[in-house]
Amino acid sequence: MIGICTALTRAQWGVWDQDAVLLPYSYMKRIQGAGGLVAMIPPDPELEHEPDEMLDLIDGLILAGGSDIDPSCYGAERHPETKSTVLERDRVELALTRRAVERDMPVLGICRGMQLINIAFGGTLIQHLPDEVGHGEHRLNPGSFDGADHDVRLTPGSLAALAAGEHPHVTLSHHHQGIDAVGAGLEVTGFSVLDDLPEAVEAPAKHFVLGVQWHPEADEQSRVIATLVDEAQAYRSRAEAGVAAGYRSTGGSA
Repeated sequence: MIGICTALTRAQWGVWDQDAVLLPYSYMKRIQGAGGLVAMIPPDPELEHEPDEMLDLIDGLILAGGSDIDPSCYGAERHPETKSTVLERDRVELALTRRAVERDMPVLGICRGMQLINIAFGGTLIQHLPDEVGHGEHRLNPGSFDGADHDVRLTPGSLAALAAGEHPHVTLSHHHQGIDAVGAGLEVTGFSVLDDLPEAVEAPAKHFVLGVQWHPEADEQSRVIATLVDEAQAYRSRAEAGVAAGYRSTGGSA
């Protein structure tokens, strides 16, 4: 069971124009295609204080792409190009991420989700990449992946390299923010060939905490989401083995 956090946004469908929680269907297709079940997690203020209420029900967590993260989450002033933030979503996803990491649950952050992992570990963001790197190639066509492919150099033997299955890795990019200060306990294991911007981070002390700045859900050939599903199955097996061991050790009274 893979939990994936949803956007909270205004949406139109049929005759309706309402607030909605949503995700691109491509995320679901990749999870289901890898043998996982999907639990969509909308922002819920209760989860900010009790994330275990949700984490007890899932075996892996995906932090999907989406809108900019509110800079108050990492102690920064708002840049004029930081837009469409939803603080309710940010706070809940940070709480879920930090607790999932504590539990050693598999966590995959995609684009915005990678940035969220970095913040959860105490890192900060560049709020508008063109100001820092001098170009807009990471979000060439807003709302589209057309012309968005570029290579990422991955550290051999890293989680990112093992999940991607190739080096260098061709990625699809759509973002205007990126990692600035790297969070404590994270290691950068992927860099853009365009400008050396960090494009993959992971937590070596954990079984599987991986953030990728690109969009594997938009790439039918990508193995990244399938790798998360495999790790979630391993996490479930470890948990079930622990419960069985506890049951046996108490003579059937666990």
